[in-house]
Amino acid sequence: MRYQISGKQIDIGTALQTHVQDELGTILDKYAGRPTEANVVFSKSGHEYVCESIVHLSTGLTAQAKGHATEIYAAFDASSEKMDKQLRRYKRRLKDHHRARPQPVELSDAGSYILAATEEEDASEQTPDTPVTIAEMQAKIPEISVSEAVMQLELAHAPVLVFRNEKHSGINVVYRRDDGNIGWIDPKDGG
Repeated sequence: MRYQISGKQIDIGTALQTHVQDELGTILDKYAGRPTEANVVFSKSGHEYVCESIVHLSTGLTAQAKGHATEIYAAFDASSEKMDKQLRRYKRRLKDHHRARPQPVELSDAGSYILAATEEEDASEQTPDTPVTIAEMQAKIPEISVSEAVMQLELAHAPVLVFRNEKHSGINVVYRRDDGNIGWIDPKDGG
């Protein structure tokens, strides 16, 4: 298990790093089985400390939690409680996922882009309909089942997840709808 514990604009001491490794290790041993990497970032927002924890599992799943408190240890404790609750809620599914999948999830590379919306400065001046690319990154697309994709969406608190459906290897999307339910897009071949 690899830990990356850092602070944004604040110093993180070795005592805090040891505390984070011990507590997070205990939680992950209890529920996850085979975690590969944990990223914990501490920052300060006004008078509060913020702790963001992201854990990557060997099965391709990612769990994340965020905690706020007036003290740095309390912020980590709040984050770890949320992580514990998430993993406890999905414990059976995580264990079944490990048994059913002896090898790690296969990941495909894909491009990820952030586009800027163009604003018309003058109504008489025509601007092209092509948005400007601000950032270009690489993303990983896991090959998983629909139920695993929904679990990943909820664990990561993401609004959308693109994945390759393991049943037919097609690209699918699950997303959180405005009414709180989960939507699933499974395009069919036109042929």
